[in-house]
Amino acid sequence: MSSTGLSAAKPQRVISIDIVRGITIAFMIMVNNNGGHGSWWFMNHAAWNGLTPTDLVFPTFLFLVGVSTVFGTEARLAKGAAKGELARHTVIRTVVLILLGILVNSFPYFHLAHIRIYGVLQRIAICYLVVGLFYLVDRRFWSKAALLIACVVGYWALVSFAPVPGAGMPGRDVPFLDKDQNIVAWADRQIMPGHLYEERGTHNTRDPEGLLSDIPAIGTALLGMMTGIFLRSSRSTKAKALGLIAGCVACLAIGYIWSVWFPLNKKMWTSSYVFVAAGYSLALLSVVYWVVEVNNWRKGWTWPWLVFGSNAIMAYMVSELLPGILDLFHVSDGGHAMSPAGWFFVHVCAKIPDPGWAAFSWSVLFTAVCFIPVWVLYRKRIFVKV
Repeated sequence: MSSTGLSAAKPQRVISIDIVRGITIAFMIMVNNNGGHGSWWFMNHAAWNGLTPTDLVFPTFLFLVGVSTVFGTEARLAKGAAKGELARHTVIRTVVLILLGILVNSFPYFHLAHIRIYGVLQRIAICYLVVGLFYLVDRRFWSKAALLIACVVGYWALVSFAPVPGAGMPGRDVPFLDKDQNIVAWADRQIMPGHLYEERGTHNTRDPEGLLSDIPAIGTALLGMMTGIFLRSSRSTKAKALGLIAGCVACLAIGYIWSVWFPLNKKMWTSSYVFVAAGYSLALLSVVYWVVEVNNWRKGWTWPWLVFGSNAIMAYMVSELLPGILDLFHVSDGGHAMSPAGWFFVHVCAKIPDPGWAAFSWSVLFTAVCFIPVWVLYRKRIFVKV
C-alpha cells in the first residue's frame, strides 16, 4: 500500500506479489457477487465452523497487506523517507480506508440508524496500522513472530476461558464457539449496538469483522509481514520458493492440528483459521513465485492479474459501489420494476438451465465489468494508492 493519491509510474515490486493480489481480488469480487442461492458451495462462506475456498479470500488479501508493507516501507526508506513521515502516512491511510469502508457499507441509502462501522476495509485499515507502525519500530523477523504468538494464543485464551456475561463459561455453561453467546459477539453488542452486520433484522447479534477478532487478523498480517521479510533476504529465488513451501506446510499443520480444539471459523477468525488460511495463501504464492520468479514465465497469462493487482482497492471499491448504483435505476419487466442487474440476470444468466452455471456466469460477467475501469487506469499508468 502506498501513499494516498495518484502515481504516474508503477512502483517496483516483486511481480508475483501483484499477481497473487490480482487473483485474490478477482476471486473476492466473484464470491461477493456469486449469483445468489443457486451458486456452488465453494462460492459461499461456511455457515459457521468449517472452511470453503471463499473463506480464504479475505485472509489472503490481508496476508498480502503484510507482505507489501515490508516492500513498500523498505523502498521508501531507501529513498530517504524519515520514519516519522512514514508513520504519519500510515495513520492517514488508515483513516482513509476506514472512511472508504463506511462509505461502502452505507452506499447508496445511508441508513444512519443501523450504519455499519465495522467492515472489510476497516479490518484491513486496523491491521495495516498495527503492523505498519510496528515494522517502523522493529524490522526484525523474530519480533513479528513473537507478536504473532501473543495474538493467536491470547485470542484463543480469551475465547476459551473468558466468561460470557449473561451466559457463563464457554464449553460448560454455553457451547464452545456458540454463534451468539461468545465473548467476541458479546463485546461487539456492547460497543456497536444496532450497527452490526448480523442479523439483518436487528443489526445487533454479531459481526464477522468485529473488534476482538481484529486481534487474530493482525496475526494474519504478521504472517504476511514475516513472509515479506523472508522474500527480501539475500537467498536465491529457488531457496525462497522452497522456504515458501516449507512455510505453507508448517502453517497448514499447525492450523489443522489446532482446529481439533479450536475449530476453523472465518466469522470469528479463530487462531487455527489464521494458520490454515495463511498456509493456503503461501501455497498460492509458492506456485506463482516458482512460475514467475524462478522460471520467468511471465508473458500472457499474468496480464489480467497484474491489472487487478495493481489497483486492487480501486477494483474492490468499484465492485462494492456498482450494485448500489444499479439499484438506483429501474426497468420495467412484465409490469414489475427491477434493477438493470436483476433484469440482466433473469433474461440472460438464468437462461442457463443449471443454476450453478447460471450463477457462475453472472459472477464472471460482473467481475469482467469491474475489470474495465482498472484496465483503463492500468493503460494510462495510473495507480490509485490508498
